[in-house]
Amino acid sequence: MIFLVVIALAVALAAHPVVRRLTRRLERLETSVNALGEGDLSSRVSVQGCDEIANLAHSFNRAARRIESLVNSHRMLLANASHELRTPLARIRMALELQKKNPDPNREAELEADIAELDHLIDEILTASRLDATVGLPSSEEVDLLALTAEECARYEACAFQDDATLMGGDAALMRGDPRLLRRLVRNLLENARRHGTAPYEVSITREGGLLRLAVCDHGRGIPPAERERIFEPFYRLAGSAGNVGTGLGLSLVRQIARRHGGDAEVGERPGGGTCISVTLLANELAG
Repeated sequence: MIFLVVIALAVALAAHPVVRRLTRRLERLETSVNALGEGDLSSRVSVQGCDEIANLAHSFNRAARRIESLVNSHRMLLANASHELRTPLARIRMALELQKKNPDPNREAELEADIAELDHLIDEILTASRLDATVGLPSSEEVDLLALTAEECARYEACAFQDDATLMGGDAALMRGDPRLLRRLVRNLLENARRHGTAPYEVSITREGGLLRLAVCDHGRGIPPAERERIFEPFYRLAGSAGNVGTGLGLSLVRQIARRHGGDAEVGERPGGGTCISVTLLANELAG
């Protein structure tokens, strides 16, 4: 019995530092979880070792970063949205007051335009909020990007649509995705070219391996390299842009939608002058 007690004590003394090191790491993880739950979104855990506790710490840090990013994104969206909504609302309020005192048929058209702008802004905000709050796509079905883009391009007189010769059969431009979001992506690209570029607008679709590349180019003054990433930020407008042109959410939604479909969005220069905004999307595999 004395021998067994001695062995037990020896094992306990030898294991205590190891167990205590593990429990301290778990205590630090618990402290960070409690801090995050109390609202400290910057709370992180220092990762030590490469065991299960280290994997748990990595998972916690990833989740904390995601939560912090979502909350900050929603805060910024709310702050910017409240500012952007004031402009059309103020114009509508003023027009209504003037209309009461001095009715003018032309002012009714301005009111309708302001209401349409307000409706479009609210729709963009709700779409951005839904994309932030969900994982994956709201719906997924086979979409012919070639046909969808041609339909949207037909709405603009100055739009010239071209497709790669390998896509003439149609099957190579098929992809799985949400048709409503993809239509919003194409429409936002064309609206951005119309508002901020110069006609004509050149639209093209090419296939690059397993990706489809949709490019919309205009003949405008171009975008400075330092601002080419910033234009994808919500409510960001280029220096010198008119304050009431667009919602500032169009290209942000384009990038969000592209990333939900396995691709991304980027800005480049058009040969000869102008801007090209191109979007990559995950394509279906070619049959055979």
